[in-house]
Amino acid sequence: MAVVAAGRLARASSRVADFLRDHAPLLRKLQWGIVALYAFLLIVPAAMPLPDNTASVFNNLTIVAQFAFWGVWWPFVLVSMPVMGRAWCGLFCPEGMLTEWASEHGQGRSIPRWMRWGGWPFVAFALTTVYGQMVSVYQYPLAVLAVLGGSTAAAMVVGWRYGRSKRVWCKYLCPVNGVFNLLAKLAPWHFKVDEQAWRHPVIRIEPINCAPLVPLRQMKTAGDCHMCGRCSGYRGAITLAPRSSEHEVVETSDGDKWQTALMVFGMMGIAMGAFLWTSSPWFVTMKQWLATWLIERDITWPLLDNAPWFILTHYPEVNDSFSWLDGACLLIFVAATTAVIGGAMYFALWLADRILPALAPRTWIGGAGVHKLAQALIPSAGIGVFLGLSATTITLLKHEGVQAHWANPVRFTLLTLALAWTLRLAWRVMGRRQGAGLGRRLAAWLVFAAGLAPFCAAWLLFFVIW
Repeated sequence: MAVVAAGRLARASSRVADFLRDHAPLLRKLQWGIVALYAFLLIVPAAMPLPDNTASVFNNLTIVAQFAFWGVWWPFVLVSMPVMGRAWCGLFCPEGMLTEWASEHGQGRSIPRWMRWGGWPFVAFALTTVYGQMVSVYQYPLAVLAVLGGSTAAAMVVGWRYGRSKRVWCKYLCPVNGVFNLLAKLAPWHFKVDEQAWRHPVIRIEPINCAPLVPLRQMKTAGDCHMCGRCSGYRGAITLAPRSSEHEVVETSDGDKWQTALMVFGMMGIAMGAFLWTSSPWFVTMKQWLATWLIERDITWPLLDNAPWFILTHYPEVNDSFSWLDGACLLIFVAATTAVIGGAMYFALWLADRILPALAPRTWIGGAGVHKLAQALIPSAGIGVFLGLSATTITLLKHEGVQAHWANPVRFTLLTLALAWTLRLAWRVMGRRQGAGLGRRLAAWLVFAAGLAPFCAAWLLFFVIW
């Protein structure tokens, strides 16, 4: 029965992929519709007056756009990645659509070497996350226009200048490319390549355009694939197939230093600091202490709130403006949170790797073993970003009068499940080390688990204590 069910599932998956391939023009029209809606929600609210306290999702377009972007879009796009892979990127993302369209009509230049640097996913995520907090991107439409609109404009410029009908921006510079790449590794679907069929194709071979620049023959990961279906059936060798959600993390994905940095210091560190500071009494205490210290020395310019809105939040008409001190304290708080949570987790990875037999030659800051172990953190890092973004969803629902007493039980259930999955993945990854006896494996696993303690404590502070 299980074999029959698996066969049916495989055939159904193949039919879905073939449908996407054969109905590309229809999907293109759908994408243009999403682009139009995206542009409307991005631009029109920025030209409107700020909503007052009586505004709601039922009578104010700005609130509608705020709820659409931060209450629904971003949290649930993240959820889609471990469920359907990067189907959002390939089928719905307006930025991906626009950069590919610009590339179709652009200069077609070769991709420069600096753009291929592996650190861009981490750097872009960090800068976008911090800048979004500095300008209060979750609250104000002008900030949304600066962050999302700026990213879209940059995507179109890169598309127009580089590649030919490609998504160069998505491949190298998109601020969430790295996050989506990691989460898609958990997807229970992937485009599987049959090497034997590739070498000996039995069907007519027609050229296809893989917009996200995936090397199709060597495609081993779902992280880079946009699930657009264009390559379905290519050479009779590529099919959409089901798989275990743990297969890639345990069996094939080795990770690298930038993926580790993105998870440990980005998604679990910088993002956590960005979520925490608004409710932290420690942030208030630090700011008050620094303000007193400055006043005692007759240094008053950091207390001024005269920065423009695109540098620091500045909306005096609603009594919301950041001083230079506010901005500095925000940066200090995020950096400290990153150092504590990310530092503890990275040290745990480093120590666990030292307890286990060496996977490859080690350096004093880590090596291949550390990066392989870090892949197990994907569920926890992903749920952390989701919980932080969905906090905005809950806030918006409360503003509309929805009771949210259910929120914390749901939050901690999801967090517990993600942590349990991470620990299971870590145990399985450690079990693949040759020569790792049960004692060493258990010791390394306990060290790995201990590294998650500051991350868990931060959520307890955020949702319960503060």
